[in-house]
Amino acid sequence: MPKINTKSNWMIWTVLVLTFGAATYVLRSVLLPFVAGIIIGYLLDPLAGRLEKMGLNRTLATILVMLLVIILAVPAIVLLFNMINSQISTFIAAVPNYVAALMRKMEPMLIKLQNDFPSLEAESIKNYLRDNMSNNLKLFGTVIKSVVSGGMALINLISLLLITPVVAFYMLRDWKHFIAKIRDLLPKSSKASIELQAKEIDRTLAGFLRGQFSVCLILGTFYAIGLHLCGLDLGLMVGFLAGLISFIPYVGSISGFLMSMALAFAQFNTWPPFAAVVGVFLVGQFLEGNFLTPKLVGDSVGLHPVWIMFALLSGGVLLGFLGLMIAVPVAAIIGVLLRHAIENYKKSDLYLK
Repeated sequence: MPKINTKSNWMIWTVLVLTFGAATYVLRSVLLPFVAGIIIGYLLDPLAGRLEKMGLNRTLATILVMLLVIILAVPAIVLLFNMINSQISTFIAAVPNYVAALMRKMEPMLIKLQNDFPSLEAESIKNYLRDNMSNNLKLFGTVIKSVVSGGMALINLISLLLITPVVAFYMLRDWKHFIAKIRDLLPKSSKASIELQAKEIDRTLAGFLRGQFSVCLILGTFYAIGLHLCGLDLGLMVGFLAGLISFIPYVGSISGFLMSMALAFAQFNTWPPFAAVVGVFLVGQFLEGNFLTPKLVGDSVGLHPVWIMFALLSGGVLLGFLGLMIAVPVAAIIGVLLRHAIENYKKSDLYLK
């Protein structure tokens, strides 16, 4: 049987990668529930594997795992949406009070501007800021509320609540079969090298995805409860969202802190609540940096924060929310392949000569 030369192999792999990328881009609008199902199946595979080792067959183990996820996830999702809807309603109702409080706090600055620049009309500036802030804040809250109660609910109902669980079930049940079929198709001459890289990719993804998910959930719960105990309006929503987006390095904590301080500035008139809000984020960052991330994620995943941010930004621009979901797995795969490519380069005559 004639052998395919190296140049032909590179051409074949290049065509396959380009075709896969083009298909993903063209079908990006329908791939979201399928990708979500695959990710869920991957994340839950170790739990199903443990039940399988206890004597259960794979199908029964998959059913038990999916039932457990549904029992935990459905009430949590309903509670989360009710909480967001309630908090936003409270926010919209409190907008006039927020604006009035901000105007009172900004009045000394406006008076100083009037004294420094007599041509400015402080009262006109005050009225302009009051009207625009009130309208913009109400519009912002109304838009979010309509998304949560309207379009988002429809998307969740059709795709996430119907298609995703089905895909996740079959992926979880047949995960080993899929892996076996892929392994059987690997070229025999480079099978050992590909399997070694695949194991490193799996270790990287498992360490980051499963660990980071736990970190985000713990941080979101901590921030939400902490800000709520500080008496901050919207504290539950802002804190939980800050925790959820903590998978983007520094973005979750910084954005959550800025939003919390803006709300605290409008709501509170004394310093202790400000200090309490600052304390919540300082403690959260201390826990994340010294306990949560080292214990749950570790330093061995090999994904630099800058690389993660670049991958998320690129994925979001190219494929929207789907791109955000697959950005970290793709970044992990590229990172592992680049590390192996560099190792091979350093062993080659091109580097040694």
